[in-house]
Amino acid sequence: EAHSPSLVGVGSAGMASSPCGGGNLDCGLEIQTRSVEQTLIPLVSQITTLINHKDKLKKTEKTLRAIQRVGQAVSVAVGRFVAVGEAIAAENEDLKDEMGLACFEARRAGTAIAQLTDVSSLEQCEGDGRSTVFSDRTGMVKAARMLLSSVTKVLVLADCIVIKQIISSRNKVLVTLEQLERVSTFQEFVQIFSQFGNEMVEFAHLTGDRQNDLKDEKKRARMAAARAVLEKCTMMLLTASKTCLRHPDCESARINKEAVFQRMRLALEQVIEIVTDTRSGGEAKALPVSIYAGIKDFKVKVEGLRDSLYCVSCEAVAAQLEALMEKTEDFTDSAYTSHEQREIIIQLCQITRQETKQLINTWRHAQSLKAKEATDEMELSILKTGQSVSDLRRELHRVAVGRATELLKLHSDHLVLQALKASGGDGNLEAVADYAGTLTEHKEQLVETCRLLCHISGTEPLEITCIHAEETFRVIGPQIISAAQTLALHPTSKIAKENLDVFCEAWESQLCDMAILVKEINDVFEGRRGDKKTYLSLPRPGKHSANLKTVKAAKLDAEEQTTIAKLGLELCLLTSDVDSEVERWDEQDHEMVRLCQIISSMAYSMYLFTRGEGLLKTTLDLFHQAEVPLLDEDRILILSETEKLSDVCQQLQVCAKTPVQGKSAIFQKVDSSIQNTKGILTVVVYLLPICNKLIRKCKSERSCVASPQHWREKQLNTTVSEETLNGKGSNGFGVKSLEQHMANLTFLESK
Repeated sequence: EAHSPSLVGVGSAGMASSPCGGGNLDCGLEIQTRSVEQTLIPLVSQITTLINHKDKLKKTEKTLRAIQRVGQAVSVAVGRFVAVGEAIAAENEDLKDEMGLACFEARRAGTAIAQLTDVSSLEQCEGDGRSTVFSDRTGMVKAARMLLSSVTKVLVLADCIVIKQIISSRNKVLVTLEQLERVSTFQEFVQIFSQFGNEMVEFAHLTGDRQNDLKDEKKRARMAAARAVLEKCTMMLLTASKTCLRHPDCESARINKEAVFQRMRLALEQVIEIVTDTRSGGEAKALPVSIYAGIKDFKVKVEGLRDSLYCVSCEAVAAQLEALMEKTEDFTDSAYTSHEQREIIIQLCQITRQETKQLINTWRHAQSLKAKEATDEMELSILKTGQSVSDLRRELHRVAVGRATELLKLHSDHLVLQALKASGGDGNLEAVADYAGTLTEHKEQLVETCRLLCHISGTEPLEITCIHAEETFRVIGPQIISAAQTLALHPTSKIAKENLDVFCEAWESQLCDMAILVKEINDVFEGRRGDKKTYLSLPRPGKHSANLKTVKAAKLDAEEQTTIAKLGLELCLLTSDVDSEVERWDEQDHEMVRLCQIISSMAYSMYLFTRGEGLLKTTLDLFHQAEVPLLDEDRILILSETEKLSDVCQQLQVCAKTPVQGKSAIFQKVDSSIQNTKGILTVVVYLLPICNKLIRKCKSERSCVASPQHWREKQLNTTVSEETLNGKGSNGFGVKSLEQHMANLTFLESK
């Protein structure tokens, strides 16, 4: 039976799960992206098919022909693959030698596999004494190892070209950024900023595609945070620079501008650190251990005692508990934690200490008896200790989320920002100073709350998002104050007023992001929709319609409201059906699962819209959301349903892009959009269990004569045309072309 192992790297660890018989292959390469991994998996599957045949396989003519077809298919696919790799080498002089050698080794390995699988007849197989897959298993393993090593190296080298382009794009942005910082006239600024805008768009395309392709969730979260900073800072840079040019002698304007440039440089540096997997300071910076992570690790050690009483020392468990208790001081020492909450946390910490002490006593007693497994008394202590730390985590979660919810409600009216704008516009420096003190206090509250949320967030990507939120509040608070001071010094300046507005909008936007973050943390804690895939085509609220005329809101009558509410509820129920079907799949990383999760997430956003909740605030947001990409027919197993699905998707796109005017027409468009989305989900719910069943059946029936169709067609079935050699069109081996990197994402998709 063929396998599709998860490739975590190309080295001894990465190849340990390969079909290479446990060989210690280490070419110093690590697979960072999904595209490279997904390209390798089918090849690994085909090689496994050839190697893992039964030693006493019955050599029928049918079996021999099948093995020969697989070997020839691998050889032909490798030939096409190498042709593309050689074309890439010709265009990149600095990688030419290394790429050329990898291509040569891949071609040689492919030829060896074709020769070893040339067993077209029984007589030839048994009579001519030539080495075959049956007689020279070691030779086949050696050829397979060489092929996987060389193909992986070609892929990773090709990926290096993408990384180089991101670095080159960053360097161009940095050069232009320095020019912008030194300009002294508006005319010069406008000219350079236009160039800067084009370079930032290119950088956004490249980094957005890279973000989606990264395997590591923490890196994706860090990339999203860095790109969010660049998105917001681009507008800040524009207004802060204009204000400085208009008021060149204003110290607060200079401070405001310098802070924006510094933050952009740090974000650009962070992107490069993620892409190149290095840090400017040398060693990688580890995330501070959160209480959630500490509790999780502590429970793993405690529950591991059931398997072995000697896997960890009593002192180590006791020390880990005390480190955990020390971190709870972030909650108990906070000036914003109520007396009642503080007492409950301290009490739960004491209970946890007592239960752990009792566990250690029973553990030592069991060890003194030379017990091989946990005693009944020890089992009870393990359960009680686990329950006590779970109770502690639950209380900390309640405190942190409760604090965040209260603060978000308190700041929802943005009274302090409005007061700063008004005081600045009146030229009242004293009032600005007073309100600046209030904003600083709010900033400290939000910063501390983000730190507490980080402790209980539940996943490392959410921890990174909490850290990003904390840093954003810490930086933007003083920037708002400096912008308000500038306006107070120049109360008639339209540019200074615009600058303050931009920074206040960034603060409000971060509050909205924090509300979403709190909901995601709650979802993870309660086990619902916490890991829902993001629909990446969704822009941030209102951003995409910034240049459109404002449309007067139309109030729906009772009947229309009822109709939309009913449609929304039906949509919500269908998303639950899709999620339920998806959860039954064994391969949660399967492309089918990913696509269905995206569609379900899109539909759930529409449901929230019908309730007046979520990210979709206007009908324009809804229609933009409905511009769902057509599903690739090759990925659907039932042709009739595929055609139906494609038709409904097409209808949804046409509906979403058709301009309408007037209340009745807009209502009809909303109704049609939701109806068509319902139709898509209905087909998806029908297809999911059938596809799942077929995939399982295919796996169970797959033997050493498995078809090479998947590898041949999906990854390497492309002729090396003149366009391909010139860098146009598909590159033929699964690494996205540079044109694709430029085509899809904008700064609006940084979430």
